[in-house]
Amino acid sequence: MRIGIGSDIHRLVKGRPLVIAGVKIPFVKGPLGHSDGDVLCHAIADAILGAMASGDIGTHFPDTDPKWKGVSGLELLERTRKIAVRKKMKIVQVDTILVCQQPPLSPFRDEIQAGIAGVLKIGVGMVGVKFKTNEGLSEVGKGQAISSFAIVTLVKYIKT
Repeated sequence: MRIGIGSDIHRLVKGRPLVIAGVKIPFVKGPLGHSDGDVLCHAIADAILGAMASGDIGTHFPDTDPKWKGVSGLELLERTRKIAVRKKMKIVQVDTILVCQQPPLSPFRDEIQAGIAGVLKIGVGMVGVKFKTNEGLSEVGKGQAISSFAIVTLVKYIKT
């Protein structure tokens, strides 16, 4: 069994869409980034790569490569899952925290969980998604950024 932890943060700016695990959240700001800035998918991808001691998303999907410009977080997560499969690892559980002051995200929990579970090919009950604010503290608490943390459990495929 392997356990990995990941995190991500992006500045929020006007005029960018806010997309979390493929779910478009109505809001006036979105994450600034080379990709779509999906902090939740990025944190999960980092956790998966970390569990396998395989670098991070910057190693596999560098923001210096135009190929990754505007790429969706779900696509990065799918590609990361395929890396795990090639290494004979299976993702069995994910737990996450998404931190932002606004907008309220709990109405989107089920869609977000389903998006992650679908891409990772695990049951929705194996995907924990929690939402927090920073109580007005830091860039996140002031509404200037959005961040996420993830922990994953992987197991080695065993043929029976």
